[in-house]
Amino acid sequence: MSVPDKTRNLIYLSLGSNIRPQENLRLAVELLALQVGVVSLSSAWRTPAVGSHGPDFLNAAILIKTDLPPDMIKSIILQPIEAKLGRVRTTDKNSPRTIDIDILVVNRIVYDKELWRRAHLAVPLSEINNELAHPESGASIAEVARQLSKVNPIHAEPHVLKKIINPNPDHSY
Repeated sequence: MSVPDKTRNLIYLSLGSNIRPQENLRLAVELLALQVGVVSLSSAWRTPAVGSHGPDFLNAAILIKTDLPPDMIKSIILQPIEAKLGRVRTTDKNSPRTIDIDILVVNRIVYDKELWRRAHLAVPLSEINNELAHPESGASIAEVARQLSKVNPIHAEPHVLKKIINPNPDHSY
């Protein structure tokens, strides 16, 4: 019997794009898979741009496994992938973007509190994690996603990420 690896972090990420979104979402997932173990990947979900009149976003969630801590994941993996895909940061946090990759949950700890308020985060995550519960209400992420999707337009685009990768949870950076 093998001893579980305590150094591994399970990290849920959100991915979003509204500049060539099908292409950039796929490329971001492929680039992530080259550097970390991919355990699970949601479908792509189409949502209107928030806070701007830009084109619709495609959003997804991905579960990765890595030995790196969250701060290093952001600086060593996520930001370089965003840069490689042409992400330009401006003072307008709602401006169109080629890719946006954010840490949502690390080892069952919610890092991005917007998860409980935004359909584009909750719905994709609920597709690959049905155990997460709101810390105050106890509502499951699936319940929160259902409620948010009733008031925020969100539509599945299952063809976008279909068969993009074979999960490889044992790959480490």
